[in-house]
Amino acid sequence: MTAKKVPDAALAELLGHEFSDLELLERALTHSSSAFERDSSRGNERLEFLGDAVLDLVVARLLFGAHLDWREGDLTRARATMVNTESLAARARELGLGDYIRLGRTELQSGGADKSRVLANLLEAVIGALYLDAGIEKVFSFVERVFAAPLASGRAVLERDPKTRLQEWAHAVLRQTPRYEVLADSGEEHAEDRFRVAAMISDECWGEATGRTKRAAERAAASVALGQTADGEATDD
Repeated sequence: MTAKKVPDAALAELLGHEFSDLELLERALTHSSSAFERDSSRGNERLEFLGDAVLDLVVARLLFGAHLDWREGDLTRARATMVNTESLAARARELGLGDYIRLGRTELQSGGADKSRVLANLLEAVIGALYLDAGIEKVFSFVERVFAAPLASGRAVLERDPKTRLQEWAHAVLRQTPRYEVLADSGEEHAEDRFRVAAMISDECWGEATGRTKRAAERAAASVALGQTADGEATDD
């Protein structure tokens, strides 16, 4: 898949901003694998670093204003959930940012345009570029729109990741750490059930599930395993 060209009216509409510095936008869209092939540079990594910090600030400010009754711990957990890799990748997929990323040959052949880590880093880099080109208020507007669903979900955003919940339960009750074993990989890049993964505790399978990515399948398997416990809480039942 060839990345779409910049400038692109559809991309400007997605971002809610027409960049005055198109070179800055190009850099944000350039993965290190592509940059290294071209001139041995590191692509969007510096912008990713900046975007990560800016995103943390903006999400914290939005949560602070939206949930006046939440304690510090609630705000911290909600922010961590909203800016984790899977959440950022989901936002990037919704925007279709993967259509614009510049990848090196090997990364492109391995489906890099749909890898959660690549997409999450891409979104952070774009946010960093948006901040430099237009300022913090434009970033606020962008993040408020793109993260509207998790911001509006209330306390649901505080729910712990199923892998974290399973690990806490397994440590407290069984004194064991769960591990995840890939049982099958269909090799079909965009198949929702590409990976089948088992959640293992003490060499015993507690749950199996499928997912589009290994991470998604692991989360689903952890959820199945939690169904074998007392709602994933640390009890001896």
